[in-house]
Amino acid sequence: MDNTKPEQLKRILKPIHLWAIAVGLVISGEYFGWNLGWEVSGTIGFLIATLVITLMYVTFIFSYTELTTSIPHAGGAFAYAYRAIGPFGGLIAGYATLIDFLFATPAIAFALGAYLHFLYPGIPVLYSAMFFNVVFIIINILGVKESAAFSVFITVLAVAELLLFMGIVAPHFKIDNFLSHPMRFGYAGIFAALPFAVWLYLGIEGVAMVAEEVKDPEKNIRKGYLTGMVTLVLLALGVMILTGGITDWRKLSKLDYPLPEAISITLGKSNSLTKVFASIGLFGLIASFHAMILASSRQVFALARSGYLPRFLSAINHKFKTPHWSIIGGGVVSFIALYTGTTGQVVILSVMGAVLMYMMSMISLFVLRVKEPDLERPFASPFYPVFPVIACIILVITFIAIIYYQFELSLIFFAGLVIAIIMFMLMGKHKVEITDDVLLEKQL
Repeated sequence: MDNTKPEQLKRILKPIHLWAIAVGLVISGEYFGWNLGWEVSGTIGFLIATLVITLMYVTFIFSYTELTTSIPHAGGAFAYAYRAIGPFGGLIAGYATLIDFLFATPAIAFALGAYLHFLYPGIPVLYSAMFFNVVFIIINILGVKESAAFSVFITVLAVAELLLFMGIVAPHFKIDNFLSHPMRFGYAGIFAALPFAVWLYLGIEGVAMVAEEVKDPEKNIRKGYLTGMVTLVLLALGVMILTGGITDWRKLSKLDYPLPEAISITLGKSNSLTKVFASIGLFGLIASFHAMILASSRQVFALARSGYLPRFLSAINHKFKTPHWSIIGGGVVSFIALYTGTTGQVVILSVMGAVLMYMMSMISLFVLRVKEPDLERPFASPFYPVFPVIACIILVITFIAIIYYQFELSLIFFAGLVIAIIMFMLMGKHKVEITDDVLLEKQL
């Protein structure tokens, strides 16, 4: 760990806090997006894809935490890749992380608009998505953040709502519905569904960012992650299987609000429980939406501060002490995505960024083990090198599958990366050594 830092964060977080953070970051993925995987794979095909991705996340998150505790920098994967591989490694990891967060935001905005449209059909999805985007940009600029107590409360509420959902639809489950068209595109559908399975867990890597603040990290990080992963896996499988068995699942495979629609099929759309469920779902999505805007703006800020993006994006508002231009910049990207894309498209782009960022992080882990064997590692990856190797293999397969099945979107993704590399070279950043101090402390 970097001992030159003027201050050390207090180690106060316990496993229950890690559980709340992990589940809170991810749980919006249980409400929408995953069902798009049914469209390309069928129920059993998507179930298999989910189990494979679950294994990837279990092995990845424990490996990733070694990096976050060894190099606790705000740049995240960008900082790890820069230290391990150099400027171009940092650029690729930074770009991937940026795409991950920036496109997760409009995806959640689409879902918020869809849930509101379900409650009030007269409100267009796009307009309400844009409204939420504007409101939370303003909130983040003003510096209004969720308190820890509210984060735990909204997480428990979201978990309780999913349990309520399962309790309501379980009596209406029919195995024949779930097993109809189980693998409509054969084994190929499993590969096509992998990115939508990633969406079920996307964001859990954010937990590793608070590893510095965990009491007894060697023991408590394992406990927190395991309980968080078990919770998310059980919720994901429960929601997915039960939803697929209450009707012809193909009716739900293209919607941005599959769970309220499933309850309305079960109880009727006018039933008060249907309305209550959709209303509570809005709060869970809002919590994730706020967190994603916060995370994406800080990533823009970190990259701009290090010179990888225009410097004005790292400006801090003197009154509110927030990086207002980085928040606005992320909002502009979100607006463009909302106007030009669909939920499925922005989910795919977000997942593609996440998968590339995960790959760069695992490569950085391997390189640093060789390059800096004496680096202090408060939390070492368990079962090294088995865990990161398993994660890497699944990640590479997933990345190839996305490119193969989503070729046009992949071209957009790589075009953005090529433009970033060209600008990077034209600015001469590949010749400038950026030290750890610069990553953390560089002034405007």
